[in-house]
Parts: sequence; structure tokens; C-alpha cells
Amino acid sequence: MSSVILSIDQGTTSSRTVVFSAKGELLFSAQEEFPQIYPQDGWVEHDPEAIWNTVLSTLKQAYAYSVEAGHEAAAIGITNQRETTIVWDRETGKPLYNAIVWQDRRTAAHCQTLAEKMPVEDLRAKTGLLHDPYFSGSKMAWILDNVDGVRHRAEAGELCFGTIDSFLIWRLTEGKRHVTDATNASRTNLFNIHSQAWDEELLGLFDVPRSGLPRVLDCAGDFGTCSVLEKDIPITGVAGDQQAAAIGQVCFKPGDIKSTYGTGCFVILNTGEEAVLSKSRLLTTVGYRVGGKTSYALEGSIFMAGASVQWLRDEMKLVEKASETQAICESLENTGGVYLIPAFTGLGAPHWAPDARGAVFGMTRGTGRDHLIRATVESVVYQTHDLFEAMSKDGVTPTALRVDGGMAANSWMCAYLADILDMPVLRPAVLETTALGAAYLAGLGVGLYESLEDVAGNWTAETKFTPGLSAELRESRLADWSKYVHKLLS
Repeated sequence: MSSVILSIDQGTTSSRTVVFSAKGELLFSAQEEFPQIYPQDGWVEHDPEAIWNTVLSTLKQAYAYSVEAGHEAAAIGITNQRETTIVWDRETGKPLYNAIVWQDRRTAAHCQTLAEKMPVEDLRAKTGLLHDPYFSGSKMAWILDNVDGVRHRAEAGELCFGTIDSFLIWRLTEGKRHVTDATNASRTNLFNIHSQAWDEELLGLFDVPRSGLPRVLDCAGDFGTCSVLEKDIPITGVAGDQQAAAIGQVCFKPGDIKSTYGTGCFVILNTGEEAVLSKSRLLTTVGYRVGGKTSYALEGSIFMAGASVQWLRDEMKLVEKASETQAICESLENTGGVYLIPAFTGLGAPHWAPDARGAVFGMTRGTGRDHLIRATVESVVYQTHDLFEAMSKDGVTPTALRVDGGMAANSWMCAYLADILDMPVLRPAVLETTALGAAYLAGLGVGLYESLEDVAGNWTAETKFTPGLSAELRESRLADWSKYVHKLLS
């Protein structure tokens, strides 16, 4: 029997479980969407039970496929939407409030108050992050302070809190393990990325009891045993979705860079053993921790990428399927001067403007549906350029970009990305790099690989997109984009 890995990819809008061979071949995938909950302006929540049910359902489908195909499920890997936070009962596993999603902005005012208590320079020196609602610490504090009885129970040690990975591990191991990995811990604003430990000063600042937090492990190792299937299977690899995607793109050397286009867009640059502090408001984060050795990364985060296309589909009803956008973009010479800034939940790096809201500029009487659709897709490209410009100020000048995520299937977008960045864009043969990265970690944790470098040869480019836009046109469009962003923020 050949060994396979079941990789759980718990995302912002759906959960999937993917079966990979030891060579990184995608053998099977099951995916289920779940509802988004918007209680107030800027608030985004998920029902933890909906997350759990979709994960369990897809995991069972993947396991059934493995059995029917005669494969041996050797390990389970988990990757997850980062920063999204859940508080649950230590005895029953029942959540005490909906999951507060990474996009949620309800704690913006609280973060400003925290910035008065600890200057951002001091926070960045410990966490590599900023005072922003994006990160988990302020979300945990909100649940503790705003749900009746929760803080008292948390201080009594009756509750667990953490990111999605720790909640799933708790459920999969039937309450036996409360653990997380270093990449997810590094996104909480409670974890010192240099000492690799929960930080007492930060726990005091955010007023989060240490007793409810998970134990932090390497990304590959023993996270417990999944006991909810017909056969017990070890969970041996965990990483937050963007770090997992970088691993799936085999970004193992300093200077390797990838950009994932899912719900949001996230650019991660491997900086090796050095935790580089950005001068341009990019984030310093844990890339991965294996064998006790930490590899760091610089990251730029865009909140709305594929989610902008979902908005076109679900709220604006301008397309029935996201895949329609490629042909529409190809049918136009340009947007007719229309620029959409998708600050629906604020702007991320390098602006970090949580109170900003979306806007459309340059519309005329001749503006039509297709112009707005293309402007939406173009906005993702321009925001990526903003991140690369920030990286250049930090002395980083990449020569090629590896892309992945659902939106990277849009060949027009990838080509326009090459045009605007003025560099080659490489799309891999396997676009499910997030799930693949978790599978590689699980394989390493269970002994299928001796090191991550063992899988580097699995990566192949399916398509290479090269720049073709004139410098004059590129600079003109970027100048217009920058002008409108400044208008929005002024």
C-alpha cells in the first residue's frame, strides 16, 4: 500500500481536505463552503460548528477515498485561516461565541488604546506585528470582556482559546491536546518571535490569561492522534495558511518569495534565520519552525483579493462564477479610467488603515459592468505592487514571483501582474500549495521525508508569465492608483 497524507485546509470561506501522495501529487480533494456572518459594519464571524462540520465531512470523504483506492493514510496535516479566534469550554469543547474572523475590525479603537500603553516600536520588537484588529490577541480579549461570564471562567482555567488549528486539533483528538504551532502563535501579538514563547508583558497588555492558551510546537511533530475516523491517524504537521503556501512553493532559501491569492492576498519573503524588521510597515513573522530551528519571513497582507470577486458575484450579482472574470478582463483594452479600492474591511499593508472603506473612482456615464469587473481584478494587482514597493524600501528586490491560490487560475490576472511588477510570474503545476505545504510538514513529522529540502524537487512551473506592458503605460496606471489611494486615506 502506498502512503498518502490527508491535508486539512480550513479557509475563510470553505474547508477542504486534500489527499496527496508522498511525491506531492494531488490525488483527491473534497471541499465545502460555509456561511459568512456580518453582525455589524466591519464585523466578520463564523459559526465554529459550521467550520467543524465541513472539516469533518471533507476529512471523512478523503479518508474514504484513500481506503477505496488502497492507500495507507500515514498522517494528517492542518493548515488554517490565521488570526481567526475561538474560545471554547475545556470540558465540553463547546464554543462560547462565534469565531471572530481575521478580517474583523471591531477592536480598532481598543488597539489604539493599547498603542498608548505600549508604543508600536516596542510591540514590533517582540512580535514583528502592529497594533491592528487583524491579529488574534485583541479578538481574544474582546470575547473575554463582552460575553457574559467568559472572563471569570477563563481566569478560573475552565476555557481554552486559540486559533482555528488549535480548535480543530482539540476536536480531532477528542479533547486530548490543546496545542498550536509557531506560525499560528506568531500571529496573535501575544508570542515573542525571538524567544519563541508566550510573552508575559504582552499577556498583561492584552489581558489574556496564559492558562487558556495552547502549547506551542514546531510545525512538524506530534500534535496528537486523530481519533474521529475508523482508524487512528497521527496529526504531524501544522502551519498557518500563508506559511503553508510558502512551504508548498518550496520557499526554503532566503530571498524566495510567493504570493497567495485566496480570500486575501499575502506575499511572504523568506529571510532565513534573521528576523528582518521592516521600515515600510510590513510584518516580520515566523516562516516555519522545524527541529527547533526558526526560519523567519517578511509579509505583506492584503485583506481583499478573491473576496472582492466574491463581492462582485454575491452582493453585486455582476457575475455568476468567479471564472467569468478572465474573459471579461480580456475583452477590454482598459477600465475606462475606473479604479476600485476594495477597502471593504480596511486596508492592510503597507497602509494599515482599519477604518478605510471601499470606493470607486473615475466613473463616467460610459462606465459599464465590465469596466467595474476589470477594475476589481486590477485592484489586486495594484495592491500587490504596493507591497513590492514597500519591500524595495526595505532593500529587497525580488526577480521573480511564485503565485498560487484560487485567483491565480485567472491567467489574465497573472499576466497583468507580470506587467505591473515588471518581472516574471510563475504559476506552479499544483495550485493547492497551501494544502500541499501542510502535507509536506505532516510527511516530515511522520518520517516520510528527512528534511523539507527533500521535497524541493517536486515543484514545477506550469506557466511563466513575462512582462509586456510599456513602461509609460505601467507608470501612468500606477500613478492613478496611488492618487486615488491617497484620496481615500486623506
